[in-house]
Amino acid sequence: MVLSVSERTFCQEVLESPIPVLVNFGAPWCGLCRIIHPLLLQFKAQCGDQIKLVGVNADDNFKLATKYKLKSLPTLLLIEDGIVRVRLEGFRGREDLLLALEEIKVCYTDRPKTYHSPKTADLGCRSA
Repeated sequence: MVLSVSERTFCQEVLESPIPVLVNFGAPWCGLCRIIHPLLLQFKAQCGDQIKLVGVNADDNFKLATKYKLKSLPTLLLIEDGIVRVRLEGFRGREDLLLALEEIKVCYTDRPKTYHSPKTADLGCRSA
């Protein structure tokens, strides 16, 4: 299961997350988004609790789509400490995506499990 995130919950669930977050920007009409979904679930299962996976409906969250300058769907962003560390878009196929996800998994799952909490003021987050 992928956690669905909106503009209202993005700051808390993604930017303030103590672990890296792979954000999947997609839309209900996007065929490729549906095709990669099982690959993302497999990736999440392999990474366990070391990387969080969330989904954002780009049609319903226009401000996020604009902020992250989405050019195509699906677009995957790996965000750590409020900073985009990896951007994946324009997949040429299943193997292309699998290789990119494997590189992320290797880089982010063999690390020490001590993460620091980002400063919310630096991220443009609103206080609750």
